[in-house]
Amino acid sequence: MARGKLRVLLGAAPGVGKTYAMLDEGRSLKEAGQDVVVGVVETHGRPATEAMTEGLEILPRRIYNYRGVELSEMDVEAILARSPDVVLVDELAHTNAPGSRHEKRWEDVDELLDAGIDVISTVNIQHIESLNDVVEDITGVIQRETIPDEILRAANQVEVVDLAPQALRDRLAAGHVYTAERIDAALSNYFRLGNLTALRELALRWVADEVDTALLDYRNQHGIDNSWEARERVVVALTGGPEGEALLRRGARIAAHSGGGELIAVHVISQDGLRAAPPGTLSAQRLLVEHLGGTYHQIVGDDIPHALVDFAKAVNATQLVLGATRRPWLLGPLAGPDVNNTVIRSSETIDVHIVNTTASAKRLALPRLTSGLTVRRRLVGVILALVGVPLLTWLLVATRTDESLTSDVLAFLVFAVVVALVGGIWPALLAAIMSGLLANYFFIPPLHTLTIGQPSGFVALLLSIVVVFLVSFVVDRAARLTRATRRTAAESEVLVAVAGNVLRGQDAVQAILDRIAEAFSLDAVRLMRDGNVVAESGGTTLDEAEPLVTAAAPPTATYPVGETATLAVHGPDLAASERRLMGVLLAQLEAALEANDLAETASEVEPLAASERVRTALLAALSHDLRRPLAAATAAVSGLKTMGDALSETDRQELLSTANESLTTLSDLVNDLLDVSRLQAGVLVIARTPVEPADAIIPAMEELGLGPDQVELDCDPDVPAALADPVLLQRVIVNLLLNAQRFAPPGTKVRLSTSAFAQTVEIRVTDHGPGISPERFDEIFLPFQRQGDTDNNTGLGLGLALSKGFIEGMGGTLNPEDTPGGGLTMVISLEALPEAIPTTSVLELE
Repeated sequence: MARGKLRVLLGAAPGVGKTYAMLDEGRSLKEAGQDVVVGVVETHGRPATEAMTEGLEILPRRIYNYRGVELSEMDVEAILARSPDVVLVDELAHTNAPGSRHEKRWEDVDELLDAGIDVISTVNIQHIESLNDVVEDITGVIQRETIPDEILRAANQVEVVDLAPQALRDRLAAGHVYTAERIDAALSNYFRLGNLTALRELALRWVADEVDTALLDYRNQHGIDNSWEARERVVVALTGGPEGEALLRRGARIAAHSGGGELIAVHVISQDGLRAAPPGTLSAQRLLVEHLGGTYHQIVGDDIPHALVDFAKAVNATQLVLGATRRPWLLGPLAGPDVNNTVIRSSETIDVHIVNTTASAKRLALPRLTSGLTVRRRLVGVILALVGVPLLTWLLVATRTDESLTSDVLAFLVFAVVVALVGGIWPALLAAIMSGLLANYFFIPPLHTLTIGQPSGFVALLLSIVVVFLVSFVVDRAARLTRATRRTAAESEVLVAVAGNVLRGQDAVQAILDRIAEAFSLDAVRLMRDGNVVAESGGTTLDEAEPLVTAAAPPTATYPVGETATLAVHGPDLAASERRLMGVLLAQLEAALEANDLAETASEVEPLAASERVRTALLAALSHDLRRPLAAATAAVSGLKTMGDALSETDRQELLSTANESLTTLSDLVNDLLDVSRLQAGVLVIARTPVEPADAIIPAMEELGLGPDQVELDCDPDVPAALADPVLLQRVIVNLLLNAQRFAPPGTKVRLSTSAFAQTVEIRVTDHGPGISPERFDEIFLPFQRQGDTDNNTGLGLGLALSKGFIEGMGGTLNPEDTPGGGLTMVISLEALPEAIPTTSVLELE
């Protein structure tokens, strides 16, 4: 029996319409004449989804009793007995009730597929096992129901049911996803616009990766080697030369002109690591790739043209960008085959762009005939040849027989190979020549002469030299590879150590100087700027008592660091192979210095700019808000003083009341100014203690004289205590209630609710006024700002600025959100007591 086909509808979040789409597809298949049944569907009380089940056969669920609670699950046995063509199964990642046929619903589906039944199912992106931790970081909710990636990848068809994040929030606000009492919490927590956007990107990327994988598998199965232009992928080949920047920008323009193409940069290094590009240039070009929105890759291959073409085919590239090669035509045969011509011949359907730049010239360099072995090993090899060959000759002469000529010659050859393994090519050639001469003199007729009677003897001598040369060449190459590998590993360890020190909080400049001194065994390194020592490392004894290098000692070498600094090095000279690593570290040191300079400049400018902004705003506020109560109090006191007993008792009390009210307002304004000053100076004392939200909410309402006719309370009794300053928290709630009342339409109530989510306690103050556009959310927290107020009778505009500062001082956040149906919701988020944090999520997801 053929296995059934699985079709999965993938959604970014609950409510995008996966179940609706599944039922709609089931209805279409039924109208087309197929036998369709509903194995299990979760409508969550949504009328539109429930309406889609009409006309479809829904199989009864099986009931399981678990600890006195009845749980219903999909009846797999009933579906197998019914044996339909297609079965609709909602929520593929669902965990079945204890005692069920299988632990997971996807295991039920797998059994149905084995029975030859086609299945259409649904799942959300947060339930994919490999993305579980990513979703937790985004949403703060732990998903305990997951589905293995291989199950989803084995599906015959995976489709994304997509819905724009704002459209999903509108559906949620309209009550099409959750019931009314769950809407506010959902919008403020899991269904935040940023969360939905990130989840949507995850879903689309996951399916896009699967499409690329499916396309690659199809091409491999059908032996298709040429590229398919599903979308433009531009590969830029980097040599590490200065022409790389021009090539990258040309490749970026080609990708952009193709309508959103992909830019990929690749650099080929040799397997022995000896043909290396300048590290500083490659680092700069890698940063440029990232700024252009592309990706950087580094591959290993001695055959550069074929390595480039193989990589381009592997990533399904459509364009390949190379730099033009400039070299004299007479040197072409000596320099080997041209890379560009070889790439063009091998590229097949990939378009190749040869970009002519002024920096494309190549220099002709002769190879160096140096050995990869150490001087010590080569010296040991020479001594072994000079001593060992005569000793071996003496031993063979002493044991010579008429039949031992072949074994004697082979003994000389074996010893020469041993010398090659020890000392490399030159000691091996010395041993081979000595062995040939001594073998000819003592063992090959005519004896005791250097004359070779037979031509075959001369050929054997030459062959033995060739064998020794080949063995020594292999040994020398292996030694080069080993040294290159060790050098690369050591360089990587140094760079990792630098990065690790910076990540652990150490100063970047000091960390790089420490690694330079340590990596190259230097006595001291000093970073100089304008003749002064900015930072230094090394140069002291173990007990740090006496310096090894005095400040006046001349450096061994100096290296420029950018345009303004110099690195003075005290110690041994660097080898050529060590200068590559030094170049990388100098580039990092320059970047660290530049970052420090920028940070220092910003730290100097920001206080001045902030002070200027506060001064300007304060002067504007003093000219309006402080003058009004001061003028009123002055006028009232002056009236009392000049009129005296001529005033009636009623007029006298009215003037006294006006003066008292104005002076109280003036005192409040001055207190707010002082609090703002304390916040900016960081000297406001905040004492965090366990506070029940109701203990701050009720006094705030009493302070304002608000009752049930003005405020709708929705306080969850199960909300744990929060860590906060009770006095400041009450003051924050008072400010938020005043603002909400000020903007709420007449006849409407301000809503004040509490909830717990993701280890935080949240207090929401909601109004249904005109609201504020999201792009102006940050403005409402600026001091001396009154959004939309022009009467100058509502204070200095410090309420929300103080409230945000108070809450952040308590370790929490204060954020504005849109109110469903219009208005503004201010959300106070505070840390819950650790022992009071619930172990399960408040929001039950689909």
